Amino acid sequence: MTNETNLPTLQSLSYIPYIDENGQLPEDLQGKIGVYAIFNQEKSLQFVGYSRDVYLSLRQHLVRQPQQCYWVKLHAIDRPSRTILENIEQAWIAENASLPVGNGEQKAIWTQPIDVKTIMTPEEQVNYHNPANDEITQMKILKNIARRVEAEILASLELRGLKTQIRFNPKLKETGLLDVK
Repeated sequence: MTNETNLPTLQSLSYIPYIDENGQLPEDLQGKIGVYAIFNQEKSLQFVGYSRDVYLSLRQHLVRQPQQCYWVKLHAIDRPSRTILENIEQAWIAENASLPVGNGEQKAIWTQPIDVKTIMTPEEQVNYHNPANDEITQMKILKNIARRVEAEILASLELRGLKTQIRFNPKLKETGLLDVK
């Protein structure tokens, strides 16, 4: 049992592949409460977070940052304790000696739904901002842009070998946001 004085170091934990040899995310993490650290392909720390369901959080991060999620380290706890989780998170960040990009200037990219309005092509921007468009037309344009971005994300994950089904929340697409359902 983890307590205030028994915090695991990040160094002491093993790397777990984000996508295993069968193309699956670490399914044994479903429903696990814990602190996790995400590493890129070179095993450089990108993000440290905690969750009541680590598996769901890892899926969200993979969709938001597919090129940065290659390895994960985890410390699970039996009962949710925000204090313990936050202490481990802060200890791991301190152990890293520098703030991971996902916990600093890029935190919103790691933790918030993808806003497709920020990644529109020039043609999509012209189409979206056309003064002749009513609200429904703009909503349809955003939905189509969200579908394009979704297809690009899914294609990049397929190239990585992911076989796990990823579904996006269809209601959010109308607002120009993408998030895993």
